[in-house]
Order: sequence, then C-alpha cells, then structure tokens
Amino acid sequence: MVALYCAGSHEPASRTETAVCGEAVCPECAQLDEYAALRTRRCRKMHVKTSCDACENHCYKPEMREKIRAVMRFSGPRMLLYHPILAIWHLICSMREKRKAKA
Repeated sequence: MVALYCAGSHEPASRTETAVCGEAVCPECAQLDEYAALRTRRCRKMHVKTSCDACENHCYKPEMREKIRAVMRFSGPRMLLYHPILAIWHLICSMREKRKAKA
C-alpha cells in the first residue's frame, strides 16, 4: 500500500529506494514502509488479527500512525483496481473481526 501511495503522490524521479514488496518508492516512503514492516514482524498478535485497527495494543508512534492512516486512505480504494483479491479478502476479514468484537 505504501508503494501504491508513493506512486500516486510523489514524482517518479524521487523514487530511488525499494519498498519491502520490491516496488520503487521515495526515501520518505521507504522509511515508513520499513517501519510498518518492522512493527508487523514484532507484533505479538499478528497471527490472530487482520489489521491493526482491530488491535487493543497500538505499537505505532503517534506520528507514524497518522502517516500510515494517510497511506491507507489513499491506497485502500485503489487496492480494488491493483490487487482485487487481496482487497476483497481484507474486507471480508475486517467484517469478521468487527462481528467478533460485537459478540
């Protein structure tokens, strides 16, 4: 999602780094992508949750949370075009999580 955000928000000439997924990103987005990947790897509950908004423990620094929210707001709707199966799967899992939380 960071690579999709960077491609839509930053000039192609500035994308000199590589994201975790292998796509070209700018240095600022590469830093955010690496931070998000590190947080995901270190998450104790990743095996039982579908997204960080469903978690009671927020392991992102506040400023990084805001940056990743901006990325999600931009990339989320576009995921249906670029990665439709992953986007639909994420929506299904998110609905399941919300249903479990209400029960």
